[in-house]
Amino acid sequence: MKHSKTIIFFALSVLSLSSCVSVKEYQKSRLNDSEMILSNRKVEKEELNFQVIKEGAAGANSGKSGGGCGCN
Repeated sequence: MKHSKTIIFFALSVLSLSSCVSVKEYQKSRLNDSEMILSNRKVEKEELNFQVIKEGAAGANSGKSGGGCGCN
């Protein structure tokens, strides 16, 4: 019983380590695709949305004014 647990442990270890791969130089260009980069406008919009929600400056649907408590 103990021997089978050891075999299962090593088999799972080998399977989990096989997923670690180093990226080759010619593959790194795919990581820098323009599709992967957020434009400045999207970042600014998300930051503003986050700021408005955290400060409670807009209601739940942001169409009405009022506090962020949901009691518009």
